[in-house]
Amino acid sequence: MRNPYDVLGVSRSASEADIKKAFRKLAKTYHPDSNTNDPKAKDKFAEANSAYEILGDATKRAQFDRGEIDAEGKPRFTGFEGFGGGRGGAEGFSGFGGGNPFGGRRSRSGFGADPGEDFFSQIFENAFRAGGESPRQARSHPKQKGEDVEATLTVTLEEIAAEAKKRVRLPTGRDVDVVIPKGVADGQVIRLRGLGQGAPGIDPGDALLTIAFAPHERFTVEGSDLRLRLPVEIEEAVLGGSVRVPTLTGTVEMKIPPLTNSGRTFRLRGKGLPGKTGPGDLLVTTEIRLPEIVDEDLMDYARRRLSAKAK
Repeated sequence: MRNPYDVLGVSRSASEADIKKAFRKLAKTYHPDSNTNDPKAKDKFAEANSAYEILGDATKRAQFDRGEIDAEGKPRFTGFEGFGGGRGGAEGFSGFGGGNPFGGRRSRSGFGADPGEDFFSQIFENAFRAGGESPRQARSHPKQKGEDVEATLTVTLEEIAAEAKKRVRLPTGRDVDVVIPKGVADGQVIRLRGLGQGAPGIDPGDALLTIAFAPHERFTVEGSDLRLRLPVEIEEAVLGGSVRVPTLTGTVEMKIPPLTNSGRTFRLRGKGLPGKTGPGDLLVTTEIRLPEIVDEDLMDYARRRLSAKAK
């Protein structure tokens, strides 16, 4: 796989927020559900997700930056660096004529008392043995992994507020129950480990579940906050008082002051979506609603006001 920084199009100094933003943009662009006519979109989507698996995890990102793991998250083979040095890689054998290169007691022959046989057996077993892997190599190599599968889970804002459990059918034919996590975002990809394709002798891949917010007739989403445009009767706007406001968990009362203008926004704290650090807020913007039936008193009042302004 390519360098994950190159895949996401960010620099090595990019912040966590920049990395997340870049990943979400690529995930939306190349999601297979939106690119049914582009066979390469699936590979690009998977590549972006793999890159984010490393850079989106602070520990893995640090390991990659230090060169401890590769672009696929696998440990890098370090070879025989313990025997290299500033002398062309032969510093470890300088003890043949004097010091002990193996760090143990010196024998009569000038070699270490014990490690000679073990040292050379390790070299031949791990580096020069022909005809198959040694048990030591087999333990160091990860098992082959099956393919990942992808699915989309559509959720309503009410289900998110209730942190509901949803059932989704994966491409493997398996039904799984998923608890909607706090702070979930529209377009976020959740990895369900071990629920992908598998085969005898092969570990199953993962399921990549994309969260899709269903459109709502009243609310719009801004992070963990919600926005609502609330119609207010003209007498309520003029006189002030309590108005009824719908929320995701029921109707609440909200006080507005006298002479409230249309377009004024009020904040109801804790009435938004669940967030990782606490619930968001509901931002209520008033819209003054005129009576549908002509009110002569109101018309006379408007005429008098207009006449007074003209003088």
